[in-house]
Amino acid sequence: MPTVRGLLGVGWSRPAAPGADGPQPRDIVLVIVLAAAAVVEGAVRTDLTWPLATTLVTLAILPGLLWRRSRPLVVVAVMTVVTAGFTVARTVAGSSPTGLVTMFAVLSIPYAVFRWGSGRDRLVGGALLGLGVGLSIVLGGEGFAGAVAGVAFVGGACLIGALRRERVESRAGELDAVRAREREALARDLHDTVAHHVSAIAIRAQVAGAELPDVSRVAASLDVIEREAQAVLTDMRSLVRTLRAPAGYVPAAGLTELVDLADPGPPPVAVRVHAPDDLPDLVASTLFRIAQEGITNARRHARAATAIAVTVTVDAKSANILVHNDGAAARPSSGDGHGLRGISERTALLGGHVIAGPDPGGGWTLRAALPLRGAA
Repeated sequence: MPTVRGLLGVGWSRPAAPGADGPQPRDIVLVIVLAAAAVVEGAVRTDLTWPLATTLVTLAILPGLLWRRSRPLVVVAVMTVVTAGFTVARTVAGSSPTGLVTMFAVLSIPYAVFRWGSGRDRLVGGALLGLGVGLSIVLGGEGFAGAVAGVAFVGGACLIGALRRERVESRAGELDAVRAREREALARDLHDTVAHHVSAIAIRAQVAGAELPDVSRVAASLDVIEREAQAVLTDMRSLVRTLRAPAGYVPAAGLTELVDLADPGPPPVAVRVHAPDDLPDLVASTLFRIAQEGITNARRHARAATAIAVTVTVDAKSANILVHNDGAAARPSSGDGHGLRGISERTALLGGHVIAGPDPGGGWTLRAALPLRGAA
């Protein structure tokens, strides 16, 4: 059972969220606008007991927004020290607790600590924020309602930042899992392709060795060996850096299986394939996967579709596939679109691209193109 110390250790060592960049042009514009708003507010409000000091404190904190993502702990420490010092000074002077509305913008700082910060930033920053809120409650004299509001605002900002980070990381994990599954499937396809070509090479090499006196037949065997070896190298180049987890595999589906996707329905599925029989295996298996996913999406999400059409064409540069249904606007999907992400990942690994979306005249179309250069 994990101990408190162990949990703290894990939390402390957690890295910062990726993408925590420094000041951006939009941040500079935001700070300038907020600073101008603070100056105007401090000048026109008559209920401020210390208008100049309150405005200066706000202006001292606002620049921290520029580094709230890249240096969240430093920013929250500066904010805590400045606001705590101002609270103590105000209490000693017997001044009533008033502040600028512009100060609500600094709630993005506790949000940033829990959205972007490392485990250390979160633990230390959370402690500093708690200390600052506690000091404000004790010395502020705002009563129970003020205490609840302070905890709600700061705590809410921290909670929203933490939830947002968990959501982003969960989404990234799901996408990584999709990519891993597609790369594993591609690796299995590569295994089948290589095994097929290497078997042909081995057989032809045996034939050539047994028929050395027959020069013409040896030459024919060597020609086959050369073509098969070139096909193996080409397929392997198409999947450089593809990772494969240990798993069983089945022969890769191709154009024959793609044609078999035709179905009387409802809705009926029509498949037309205009492609040569010697299409590279990896390209053929990817076309099948795209067609399968496109048909599945049409059946699940198209509204009142009466027909699904799959068309495969091949030109000198690429193999192209189009999956179209004539249904109305698709219903919102209950899933996360992992199927489309999967085929996009698979297609991208082969150097191709996928476009999917509604048609202007009605219906929905999935288009993909797979380059043949270097894949045949």
